[in-house]
Amino acid sequence: MASWDGVFRYDGKSFTNITSEVSSARFSILEDREGNFWFASVGLGVYYYDGISFQNFTTKEGLANDRVGDIYEDKTGNIWFGTEGGVSRYDAKSFAFSVNKTGKSFRNFTTKEGLSNNDVNSIIEDKTGKFWFGTRGHACVYDGKKFTVFTHHGKPFTNVRTIIEDKKGNIWLGGNDGLWRYDGSTFTNVTLKPVGYVYEDKKGNIWTSSAENTNGQRQDWLLSRYEAKSLSNENPIVTEIKPKAETLFGILEAYNGSIWFGTDRGAYRYDGITINDFKGKEGKK
Repeated sequence: MASWDGVFRYDGKSFTNITSEVSSARFSILEDREGNFWFASVGLGVYYYDGISFQNFTTKEGLANDRVGDIYEDKTGNIWFGTEGGVSRYDAKSFAFSVNKTGKSFRNFTTKEGLSNNDVNSIIEDKTGKFWFGTRGHACVYDGKKFTVFTHHGKPFTNVRTIIEDKKGNIWLGGNDGLWRYDGSTFTNVTLKPVGYVYEDKKGNIWTSSAENTNGQRQDWLLSRYEAKSLSNENPIVTEIKPKAETLFGILEAYNGSIWFGTDRGAYRYDGITINDFKGKEGKK
């Protein structure tokens, strides 16, 4: 779990701060295919952790910006970093931490290369090999040669916070414009509520964090589950869970099917009936 106090590992009984010796202020976590971990920070670049020691990558090593919000591993094992200064790609062949011909460890993509906005929130590679980027500006697609802003009826999607591809190959976009599904030819709006995070569970249900608005004023956030069997309907069946939090962050399904989510008030677990928080109850190492 990434928090302002560092990255915590939970073993079912207690929490251990993994990064307390090197830094705090984490924003994103990735476990790569080799079992190594990558931790993003807000201002200190990224940290690589092999279970024993840490290695820090910053702009000195070629990272586009030291404020990093998202980490993604593509099909070939390359690691992508969404930063506030563009996208950085770390070549899987350089995992011995050698540098490329330019003397840097990363290849960077910014507005100079066609990226729609340098402040990048989310990165995915779809089943066709194209890369989708959610940014603070317009969301766009990269086919390996050029970037293209994708639109719906000529209107771009702005400040897309999360992009995912579901098991059926549909692309989901969550952001200021709400939640949208793209089946390869048609965009379908699911909700117009501003959406922060989007997640698909093992059963194909789509989970989101979204802001509830009342009389034009943003209120507490909701954890919403859209039933898999109804996703093709004009009005999918949705269950809304209200954890009484001002902001919801990441969403993750555990092996037992429970849903974990982060908030401004700590970590919570939802088992389908009850919401449990972990504010000091489980102990901390």
